[in-house]
Amino acid sequence: MTRRIGLLGGSFNPAHRAHRAMSLAAADALGLDEVWWLVSPGNPLKPKAGMAPYAARIGSAREMARRSVIKVSDIERRLGTVYTVDTLGALVRRYPRDRFIWLMGEDTVAQFHQWKSWRRLAATVPIAVLSRPGYESQARTARVASWLRRFVRPGSQARDWTRWSAPAIVFLRLPPDRTSATQLRAADPFWHERFARNTDAGSGVIPSADHRRNLG
Repeated sequence: MTRRIGLLGGSFNPAHRAHRAMSLAAADALGLDEVWWLVSPGNPLKPKAGMAPYAARIGSAREMARRSVIKVSDIERRLGTVYTVDTLGALVRRYPRDRFIWLMGEDTVAQFHQWKSWRRLAATVPIAVLSRPGYESQARTARVASWLRRFVRPGSQARDWTRWSAPAIVFLRLPPDRTSATQLRAADPFWHERFARNTDAGSGVIPSADHRRNLG
């Protein structure tokens, strides 16, 4: 059976309620069967200072994803991929029967032109841009906006995304949530200590046999 899967990558430093809320809202808007959180071992565009250990970040993601269609994956660590374009290529090859759509917040659009082979990435799977309070204008005027504008699909057709040929992009208006990882770290700099028992962030982070089967 073909699954409709949304992919949300990030540091999850830590994972928080806005990650969960926008993932579930996107799942509803796009008719997704699952949303996979791809916890990055290290984002090349983010400073290493202040980055919690991988085990803590993936532990916080697992906690936030409980009892939902969200699945937490360490597949980037296991594949050894650093760049999203390489991760997507590997997933498309590994799961040829499934359909993927890349989920990205408006707050990341301004950096999209800095991503490795971003045009090839956009041509690999459709993209859904998820609204983030305060970033709409920035996303619409980003350096890549003029290139992406040619491929924008109407939000009213969001559930038809599996019929689209990439490049294809849809902007989703989601309920606002101003929670941010930066604010959470400032309020609780030692949040990661709650997950100190997760000393190994390997395959053990996947909570069930079904999840292991799904994510390889």
